[in-house]
Amino acid sequence: MMHELMKRIEKLEYHQRLMAEMMPENGFPFYRLIIRNGLSEREVKEFFQTCDRLSMKFEKQKAEGFVYNTPLFKEFEEGLHAKLKVHEVVDSCLVQNIYPALMVQLQKSL
Repeated sequence: MMHELMKRIEKLEYHQRLMAEMMPENGFPFYRLIIRNGLSEREVKEFFQTCDRLSMKFEKQKAEGFVYNTPLFKEFEEGLHAKLKVHEVVDSCLVQNIYPALMVQLQKSL
Protein backbone atom coordinates (compact mmCIF):
# COMPACT_ATOMS: atom_id res chain seq x y z
CA MET A 1 0.00 0.00 0.00
CA MET A 2 2.70 2.51 1.03
CA HIS A 3 4.89 1.56 -1.94
CA GLU A 4 1.96 2.10 -4.32
CA LEU A 5 1.25 5.50 -2.75
CA MET A 6 4.91 6.55 -3.18
CA LYS A 7 4.83 5.49 -6.83
CA ARG A 8 1.71 7.63 -7.39
CA ILE A 9 3.28 10.63 -5.67
CA GLU A 10 6.44 10.30 -7.77
CA LYS A 11 4.33 10.10 -10.91
CA LEU A 12 2.38 13.23 -9.93
CA GLU A 13 5.62 15.11 -9.23
CA TYR A 14 6.98 14.06 -12.61
CA HIS A 15 3.81 15.17 -14.40
CA GLN A 16 3.90 18.46 -12.51
CA ARG A 17 7.46 19.10 -13.73
CA LEU A 18 6.39 18.30 -17.29
CA MET A 19 3.45 20.71 -17.06
CA ALA A 20 5.76 23.43 -15.76
CA GLU A 21 7.94 22.93 -18.82
CA MET A 22 4.86 23.25 -21.06
CA MET A 23 4.21 26.78 -19.77
CA PRO A 24 5.45 29.37 -22.21
CA GLU A 25 8.78 30.76 -21.03
CA ASN A 26 7.45 34.31 -21.05
CA GLY A 27 4.07 33.39 -19.55
CA PHE A 28 4.50 32.62 -15.87
CA PRO A 29 8.23 32.51 -15.09
CA PHE A 30 7.76 33.09 -11.35
CA TYR A 31 5.36 30.15 -11.03
CA ARG A 32 7.73 28.04 -13.12
CA LEU A 33 10.54 28.97 -10.70
CA ILE A 34 8.39 27.91 -7.73
CA ILE A 35 7.56 24.56 -9.32
CA ARG A 36 11.11 23.91 -10.52
CA ASN A 37 12.48 24.55 -7.04
CA GLY A 38 9.77 22.57 -5.26
CA LEU A 39 8.60 25.33 -2.92
CA SER A 40 5.58 24.68 -0.76
CA GLU A 41 2.49 26.87 -0.58
CA ARG A 42 3.61 28.05 2.87
CA GLU A 43 7.04 29.06 1.52
CA VAL A 44 5.44 31.03 -1.31
CA LYS A 45 3.08 32.76 1.15
CA GLU A 46 6.13 33.74 3.22
CA PHE A 47 7.70 35.20 0.07
CA PHE A 48 4.59 37.29 -0.60
CA GLN A 49 4.50 38.45 3.04
CA THR A 50 8.13 39.54 2.74
CA CYS A 51 7.31 41.41 -0.48
CA ASP A 52 4.28 43.07 1.16
CA ARG A 53 6.42 44.24 4.06
CA LEU A 54 9.27 45.46 1.83
CA SER A 55 6.87 47.20 -0.56
CA MET A 56 5.42 49.20 2.33
CA LYS A 57 8.92 49.96 3.58
CA PHE A 58 9.98 51.04 0.08
CA GLU A 59 6.97 53.36 -0.31
CA LYS A 60 7.68 54.91 3.10
CA GLN A 61 11.36 55.40 2.25
CA LYS A 62 10.46 56.89 -1.13
CA ALA A 63 8.08 59.36 0.53
CA GLU A 64 10.85 60.34 2.94
CA GLY A 65 13.28 60.88 0.04
CA PHE A 66 15.45 57.91 0.95
CA VAL A 67 17.43 56.97 -2.15
CA TYR A 68 19.71 54.09 -1.11
CA ASN A 69 18.30 50.70 -2.01
CA THR A 70 21.08 48.49 -0.72
CA PRO A 71 19.53 47.85 2.74
CA LEU A 72 16.19 46.99 1.13
CA PHE A 73 17.92 44.67 -1.34
CA LYS A 74 19.89 42.96 1.44
CA GLU A 75 16.69 42.43 3.43
CA PHE A 76 15.00 40.93 0.35
CA GLU A 77 17.97 38.70 -0.35
CA GLU A 78 18.15 37.48 3.26
CA GLY A 79 14.41 36.75 3.31
CA LEU A 80 14.53 34.76 0.09
CA HIS A 81 14.23 30.98 0.21
CA ALA A 82 17.63 29.31 -0.08
CA LYS A 83 16.59 27.47 -3.27
CA LEU A 84 15.89 30.74 -5.11
CA LYS A 85 18.37 33.05 -6.81
CA VAL A 86 17.73 36.77 -6.37
CA HIS A 87 18.16 37.75 -10.03
CA GLU A 88 15.84 34.97 -11.22
CA VAL A 89 13.15 35.98 -8.73
CA VAL A 90 13.37 39.69 -9.55
CA ASP A 91 13.37 39.09 -13.31
CA SER A 92 10.51 36.58 -13.21
CA CYS A 93 8.41 38.80 -10.92
CA LEU A 94 8.91 41.73 -13.30
CA VAL A 95 7.75 39.65 -16.28
CA GLN A 96 4.76 38.35 -14.33
CA ASN A 97 3.99 41.82 -12.90
CA ILE A 98 4.35 40.76 -9.26
CA TYR A 99 5.25 43.70 -6.99
CA PRO A 100 6.47 45.69 -10.01
CA ALA A 101 7.51 48.88 -8.15
CA LEU A 102 9.50 46.91 -5.58
CA MET A 103 11.09 44.65 -8.21
CA VAL A 104 12.13 47.60 -10.40
CA GLN A 105 13.82 49.07 -7.34
CA LEU A 106 15.50 45.78 -6.40
CA GLN A 107 16.66 45.28 -9.99
CA LYS A 108 18.79 48.43 -9.66
CA SER A 109 20.87 46.61 -7.03
CA LEU A 110 21.48 43.48 -9.13
